[in-house]
Amino acid sequence: MGRTALRRIIDARELTLAGTYVYGSGKAGIDAGTLARRADTGVLATDDRAAILALDADVVVHCPRITLPYDALVEDVAALLESGKNVVSIAGFHWPDTHGDEYASRLRDAALRGGATLAGVGVNPGSVVERIALAATAMSHDLTRLSVFETVDASAMESPEFVFGLMGLNSDPQESDIREGPLGDLYGALFSEVLHFFAAELGGAIERIEPDHRLTLAERPIATAAGTIAPGRVAATEWRWTAVTDLGPELLLSILWTADPALHGDERQGHWTIRIDGRPNIRMSLDIEEPDPGKPPSRALTDATVAVAINAIPHVVAAPPGLFAFHPPAAWRQA
Repeated sequence: MGRTALRRIIDARELTLAGTYVYGSGKAGIDAGTLARRADTGVLATDDRAAILALDADVVVHCPRITLPYDALVEDVAALLESGKNVVSIAGFHWPDTHGDEYASRLRDAALRGGATLAGVGVNPGSVVERIALAATAMSHDLTRLSVFETVDASAMESPEFVFGLMGLNSDPQESDIREGPLGDLYGALFSEVLHFFAAELGGAIERIEPDHRLTLAERPIATAAGTIAPGRVAATEWRWTAVTDLGPELLLSILWTADPALHGDERQGHWTIRIDGRPNIRMSLDIEEPDPGKPPSRALTDATVAVAINAIPHVVAAPPGLFAFHPPAAWRQA
């Protein structure tokens, strides 16, 4: 994500790269163009946090890997905001009020002190429910349930740290159930922001969230770009929540990450399936595809996520200081 964002910024005529922060010390001192496989820019990457905070820049495109615990990135983002830089993040911060006043106020107050704006953006979270599915509910007279099913094929993803670490694939359920551990807490925190945003856009609030996480185990060795998944180990994780609102409509959010889509039948082959139950019933499907057959399919989702962030920049820069979120043009409202 970071390399793709850097490449898009360097290529954009209307953007000027002011600085690049790297998390690995081995990249510090390298020209940002080299990291992005572009011509030299004259901007050297740094792992010096103070140097980044001191830069004169309008906006930070914030692309770290989501970390454990979920709030581990708050300190960095608050510091960036206090330094007067708008922040567009793909690592959370979609609806901070989800996590209570103490969490949200820390970010909001930092933004106000710095005269800056924070936006958490992305495809999911960030667009599929918040900007696409909710907009489609405007066609509903009655709304009973919005169901969003995501399927991500991880077979071509090359990073073992990401696929076997953050995605939870190849874990041994006999040793530990990842649904009950830190990963469950991480994704519960991240995707709860989608659930609470859904309720807020309808004019209500969440009454309760019912988790129903599921694991699919490998029956045979499954080769992936990150390594081989052994039989009996996790080949797919489905993070699944149902949010019940005080208005009645529910949101079912299902996030399936898999080493082999063939494990799940024909219904889980596309990126997203959206179902709106009520009057009328509405069905939608959304696919994001890589146009180059020689590249891994996961590159398309990376491109889309970074595009959302880059396209958000003028909106965030123009917004008043504080917390920013895109809202659908019109969503269902109780008559």
